Amino acid sequence: MSKHKKNLQNPRLAAIKALSEVLDEHKNLGDCEALSRLLDDRDKALARNLAYGVLRWLTSLEWLAAQLLDKPLKKREQAVQRLVLLGLQQLWHDHTASHAAVNETAECARLLSKPWAVGLINAVLRRFQREQKLLLGKMEQAGKLFAHPDWLLNRIREDWPGQWQNIADANNRQAPLWLRINRLRADEAVLRSQLKHAGFEVSDHEFARDAICISPPAAVAKIPGFDEGWLSVQDPAAQLARDLLDPKPGDRILDACAAPGGKTAHLLESCQQIELTVLDRHEKRITQIKQNLDRLGLKAETINADAAATEKWWKGEKFHKILLDAPCSATGVIRRHPEIKWLRNRGQVDAVVQTQAGLLNALWPLLEPGGLLVYATCSILKCENSLQIHQFLKRHTDAVVENPAVEWGLAASGGRQILPGEARMDGFFYAVLRKSA
Repeated sequence: MSKHKKNLQNPRLAAIKALSEVLDEHKNLGDCEALSRLLDDRDKALARNLAYGVLRWLTSLEWLAAQLLDKPLKKREQAVQRLVLLGLQQLWHDHTASHAAVNETAECARLLSKPWAVGLINAVLRRFQREQKLLLGKMEQAGKLFAHPDWLLNRIREDWPGQWQNIADANNRQAPLWLRINRLRADEAVLRSQLKHAGFEVSDHEFARDAICISPPAAVAKIPGFDEGWLSVQDPAAQLARDLLDPKPGDRILDACAAPGGKTAHLLESCQQIELTVLDRHEKRITQIKQNLDRLGLKAETINADAAATEKWWKGEKFHKILLDAPCSATGVIRRHPEIKWLRNRGQVDAVVQTQAGLLNALWPLLEPGGLLVYATCSILKCENSLQIHQFLKRHTDAVVENPAVEWGLAASGGRQILPGEARMDGFFYAVLRKSA
């Protein structure tokens, strides 16, 4: 095997390349080619864990590196810089054995044809081991422990002055693996027995009745019942959409911006006698929805279209219910996708607020009098949530907010807000809007 191919199969170098794809090419971590090229499942898991860890703690790790390096590395040595961050992450948060964290990480510099950096990386990581307690104390005093970009942390602090530190802490914790039981297919007693026999601990959720959490987390291919369509991956917060929409036989329902199709499938699993129209503007995502529905044994009308361009897809018959799972900043799911912290900016948030308003305005006329629209985001920013609904109500006097009798979330102007980590859930916002007859 050539040196290049060997390097592609090194999990630490794959993690470094994945970081480059995220931070330099602005890819989502799940789309990184460096991780998908790994052949060994254990190497893939290690590389993924390393990349996730560095992205979760990026600014804190950069601060530590600056304290430990005698002088900053030149920009062209970015790969060496990221090897330092990776080694620090292993020692600080992963508690990796010294040999693996220090020696193997340092030796990666040799594989990158940078033998001069082997000793430097080794020395930096050894120094961190000696001075860790002192350095972490200094980091806390400097306010560098939150590991969020300043603009985002300031926005969270403004929106949630009493909870912002808990939110930042929750964002930096690995999310549990939640699954949704497909009660059309699954024999729940058999499923739970199979999961237990496979070595998983199973727990239920207090608010989402179809949700189960399994630990330790595992790839879906290793989860009993997944390939048979008994289970889907979905956070409990997302599963609450079904309860708010409450599908009944004969309901004409629009699921706008539906990809990847988790809420679509949940509606159909709950009531197959609905007339469900499923939209997404991206053809690739429509294909993904169809694949997910096929695995679960479900069917729906899927349309590749921009939900806001109603003249191109709407057939003129109004809907009883609409689910608008709106495009958003995804600031409620940072604990699952830490790259969100570094891929978002103020301008993108402002733009998505305008997109959300346009979707609400376009879809509201498609709802029949007395009908229900459930607006959802996986965001914690008020401009996308309560303030968005406040502005919508000012524009549409025939819209009334309904306050569901639920125990989850915080009462917010126009809806309910779930903060990250609350009841083991992702951050989510829901508003239930009734159209006056």
